[in-house]
Amino acid sequence: MSKEIKRLIWITTAGAFYSFFVFGFSDNLKGATLPAMRAELSISFTQAGTILMGLYIGFVAAVFLTGFLAEAAGKKSVILLAGVSLVLGVGGYSVFATIELLFVSMFMLGFGLGAIELGANAIIVELHPKDTGRYLNLMSVFHGLGSMLAPLITGWLLGAGHSWRSVYRWDYVLVILMILGFSLLRYPSLQAAEKRKLDLRRLFRTAFTAPLLLLYSAITLYVAIEIGMASWIPQFLQTVHAQPEEQSAQALALFFGLVMAGRFIGSFLVDRIGHLKSILFASLAASVCVALGLFGPDALVFFLPAAGFFLSIIFPTITAAVSDLYGESSSAVLGILFTFAGIGGMIGPWLVGFNSDLFGMKLGFATNLVYGLLTAVSVLVVMGLTAHQRVVER
Repeated sequence: MSKEIKRLIWITTAGAFYSFFVFGFSDNLKGATLPAMRAELSISFTQAGTILMGLYIGFVAAVFLTGFLAEAAGKKSVILLAGVSLVLGVGGYSVFATIELLFVSMFMLGFGLGAIELGANAIIVELHPKDTGRYLNLMSVFHGLGSMLAPLITGWLLGAGHSWRSVYRWDYVLVILMILGFSLLRYPSLQAAEKRKLDLRRLFRTAFTAPLLLLYSAITLYVAIEIGMASWIPQFLQTVHAQPEEQSAQALALFFGLVMAGRFIGSFLVDRIGHLKSILFASLAASVCVALGLFGPDALVFFLPAAGFFLSIIFPTITAAVSDLYGESSSAVLGILFTFAGIGGMIGPWLVGFNSDLFGMKLGFATNLVYGLLTAVSVLVVMGLTAHQRVVER
């Protein structure tokens, strides 16, 4: 491999990392601004959850469609499409005042985020076939950094008297930089990455085996808990623990700060420990944290953001585990995986809001605990199936 190709690989990797920073920042403005948005529009928890659902319907549409786009037109085009969608989504969400138009704006935001999810992950899997788990977790550190800064900056701006709408407009700066960077980027041409004709029959035969289906289930449930926590932590702390707006935003920032720290530490461990073992331990530990924060004395409420440390590694490590099982870095397979992730993001926070209207905020928030425990069960069954398969092959 020439020095020029190596240089382009690292520049492109840096671009993928930055796009994940934009992803984290753009995605997590919503949780810290949600109480202010609900107060302005006088809407229920369920209506707010419905607006948020638009984001994940857009996410699902993007990851499904852009998986095939990446195969046909290249991964750079997917990131550029993401930038255009984010510009449209941010513009609409910061202007419109009806539930329907805010839903459409969230759909455009979600489409942009889904395109980044697929495009950036596909870039890393293709450019770093060795130590894939490490690089996916390192990229997710940047998602965590953006996710941590979003509520901190939001809390500061809201505390200074800015509206939740003006907070969203700051996102333009980051998105435009991403568009410009990838417009100028020359994607590295790798011999191993030559285009192959997409065999749909083979794809669907090998991408829907029992272990992969269970990992699709695991990522659905994982995203449900992560987004359920990220979307509702500020509202939960304000409603149940009477915390002020800025303090609850800081708790969300701590959640994502610990996500970032966990992914950085986990990037050096997951390939050594094993992908499935790492996911099982992380999902169980996160569930314990959520249970303590919810049902323990008030002094233990800090365990809710602390769950982020253990949740951190699950998404990128499931991605690496799927790449291991499938045996190829197919963007279409990642598109299927992230489609299930988007379904989790779509259903997860909405069901928390729905249950909060039915049973109260505390029990509604406990829906996240169910998600975490079911994630662990899914992975445990995968471990049993793969262990049995290895015995049979011997």
